[in-house]
Amino acid sequence: MPRSLPLRRTLAALLLSCALVAGGTACGDSGDTSGGNTASASAVASPSVSVSVSASAEKQRLAKTRFVANAGLAAGATYQWIVKPYRAGTFRKGAEGRRLALVKAGLAGGFAYNRLQAAAKNAKGDPLLSKAVAPLTAGIESLKGLGTKLRKGEAGEGDVGAFESVIESIKNAGKDAGAEVKDKVPSTSQLTG
Repeated sequence: MPRSLPLRRTLAALLLSCALVAGGTACGDSGDTSGGNTASASAVASPSVSVSVSASAEKQRLAKTRFVANAGLAAGATYQWIVKPYRAGTFRKGAEGRRLALVKAGLAGGFAYNRLQAAAKNAKGDPLLSKAVAPLTAGIESLKGLGTKLRKGEAGEGDVGAFESVIESIKNAGKDAGAEVKDKVPSTSQLTG
């Protein structure tokens, strides 16, 4: 039996080499250097123009889709783990489940800030959306430290209101640009990862 193992390896190496050589020659140049194939050369040039135009349109469409996804996740996280527990009184001292709610709110605050930044970046890919979201970047930047503030239990009504107002502004800007944002609550594993 030990003698058949090297034979198998040699055979496998030989088959792999043949497959690579055959694949390389099949994908290679046709070798036509006479210049008689100018019609196909011009045919190849014209689709590249239409491909770049459609790629640009596709990029704009994807920018809007990504904006909606990121803004929806930010809105969902804000409502589910910041606004709702705050209104229920879970952030008050002595409330049952306060510590876990504050940790989740801190994570949600950081997550929402990150997704809002990504949404603002995505909006730059669509001209109409870019104009609608541009004035909101300062509001998004103002949320930078609120995740930590929430986690430490130092956030108040104004801080929670800041999250709500930025989210509503993003939703309205998206709606005005034809990209309606709906809340999408991320899982707790998405908050941490």
